[in-house]
Order: sequence, then C-alpha cells, then structure tokens
Amino acid sequence: MDNKTPLKEIAKLFLKLGVIGFGGPAAHIAMMQQEVVEKRKWLTQQHFLDLIGAANLIPGPNSTEMAIHIGHEKAGWKGLITAGICFIFPAVIITGSFAWLYKEYGQIPEVKPFIYGIKPAIIAVILSAVFPLAKKSIKTIQLGIIAAAVLLLSLLNCNEIFLMFGAGALAVLLYYFKLDKNNNLHSFIPLALFQISDHRFFSAVNWNLFLIFLKIGAILYGSGYVLFAFLDAELVAAGLLSRTQLIDAIAVGQFTPGPVFSAVTFIGCQINGFSGALFSTIAIFLPSFVFVALLNPLVKKMRYSQLFSTFLDAVNAASIAIIISICLEMGSETIAGWRTVLIALLSIALLLKYKKINSAFIVLAGSITGYLLTFV
Repeated sequence: MDNKTPLKEIAKLFLKLGVIGFGGPAAHIAMMQQEVVEKRKWLTQQHFLDLIGAANLIPGPNSTEMAIHIGHEKAGWKGLITAGICFIFPAVIITGSFAWLYKEYGQIPEVKPFIYGIKPAIIAVILSAVFPLAKKSIKTIQLGIIAAAVLLLSLLNCNEIFLMFGAGALAVLLYYFKLDKNNNLHSFIPLALFQISDHRFFSAVNWNLFLIFLKIGAILYGSGYVLFAFLDAELVAAGLLSRTQLIDAIAVGQFTPGPVFSAVTFIGCQINGFSGALFSTIAIFLPSFVFVALLNPLVKKMRYSQLFSTFLDAVNAASIAIIISICLEMGSETIAGWRTVLIALLSIALLLKYKKINSAFIVLAGSITGYLLTFV
C-alpha cells in the first residue's frame, strides 16, 4: 500500500473522476472508494475511512480534499498537487465555458434532459460504496449508537461540523469514563499565511476577489449550500454580484461535474472576466491544499494513539452517517416518479451484479436512460 504510484496514473484517475463526478461530495467519495479501495487497492478500507474523517475535520470541499489526501498518500507532495489539480480542472473548464456563454449571451445552455437520470444513478453509486464503509466503520455497539444518533440529528438539519466534533468528543469522554486512564494529548493547530508578490495582473478587483475567496476557502465547513450563503453575504450584499447571477452560479455548480466550489469560477468570470475567474478559483481551493499537506502526515500517527484513534473512529462513523443522510435527502428530492425509480433500481442491480463495474458507465447509462425516458 505504501509503494509510490506513477503521477500519470494519479492524473488519469482524478481527471476521469473530475469529468464524471456528478452528484456532490458524497458521490465523489463513493466513486473514489470504488476506484482507490476496491479496484486499484491503493488504500485499505480503514485508511480510506480515516482520510474521510480527516477531510471532514478541516474547512473546504471534502471530496477535493479526499483527492488531495489520496494523491499525497500515493506520491507525496507531487501526488498531492497532481490529484488536486486534476480533480478540479475538468469542473473549472466546464464551468468556465458556461460562464463565458452566460457573459456573452445572457443564458445557460439547456442541459436538464441529460441531467434527469444522473442523480438516481449517483444515489445507487453512493449506496454501493457506503455499505462496505459502514461495515468497516461501525466496529462496536457504541460506535453504532453514535452513528445512529448522528444520522438522526443530520436528518433534523443539525450542523455537520458540530456533529463530527461532537461524535469525536463523546467517544473520547466515554473512553476516559470506561478506562479511567491518563493520556498525553498533543495539539496541533495549523496556521497558513500567504504572501503574494505585487504584479500588474493584480487589479484591485482581482485582489479583492482573491482575499474574499481565500477567506471563504479557509473557514467554510459544510455543503455547497453553505458556500452560497457566504457568497450572498460577501458578494451580493456588497453589490459585486446580482442575486440572479448568484442563482445562475448555483445552477451551474449543481449540474456540472466535480466540486461545487467550481461555481466560484463562474462568479469570478462575471465580475472580472478571465482573470477574475482565475484568481477566484485559485483562492477558493488553495487553503485545501495547505490544510491537507499539514494534516495528512498526522493521520497515521493519530491511528497509533489510543486516544486519537478513539476520536477518529467516532468521526469516521459520524462521517458515514452524514453521507447516508445526504443520500436519503437526495433520494427524497430526486426519486419521484416511475422513471427515476426505474433508473435507480437498474443502477443498483448493475452495481450488485457487477461489483467492479466502472462508475463512469453507471453515470453515463443513467444520463442516457433519463434522456430517453423524458420522451416516454
């Protein structure tokens, strides 16, 4: 598991995932589990779970951070950069293309018929990945109870980061209560400081965009919807963006593959063209690279510490519960009518029968089937 993987292989995998990665972070992580754990055996199920837990503990887009973690595991800092950029790149290019069309013509191309069948297929992909992860993460009755409580509270719309840290803190308290032992707790708080040299490419607008999105990328926990709340407060309220443009950016972020944070590329383009898109995109993703670079070496050390291992096990169980909650929420919004039910069932049947089937095939088949069924 520790042997280095060629950068070319890492690049190919994450470019592919960036292209087919519809459905949000839960779907992306499910696809990574299938590719990295089941198919390529790059990581063990347990270590993959630990990386999910670690990604959930830091700000930023979780699936992008998972890509960066995996790249670091397989090829060090070069793998970290390669995996992260390759996963982000397709979404940025696709979103940037939509942004240019929108800026030129004032509308977004109609793609809904092709998206109709993707989400039911994505739900099937998530379910096929989440059960083996759940089986591995729920090691004890105590972790099962914590996971069930997190799932219930998540369905009741409790804040995800409170649930993650709360699960970990509860497990540590129970650990102390049960064993009554003293453990050394070493704290580590990463602080990233960036200094950018002056250059004529930095207009006042671009510099402002960079600082806004750097701040958001460094402090934002939660889903894409939390991102859009930040954008409304930072950009719409300041008069830099209209609410209509923000809504259109949300739409683009939802129906394009890859991380939803790529919607920032669309926004930057509307505010200041290509350079605005470039600076906004770099700023929103930069903190994730820094946080993962600082955190990744600690993940294995945490596993060797009984105290941190207890905390990480609870965070892992909570992560799986939250993924299941997201899947249930997606299902309630998406699977409504015989067409979407049929697509979901067919996708699940294929994944159960052919366990190593490429998730790209499921996404493509769901899209085509959904498009064809709109005529029925």
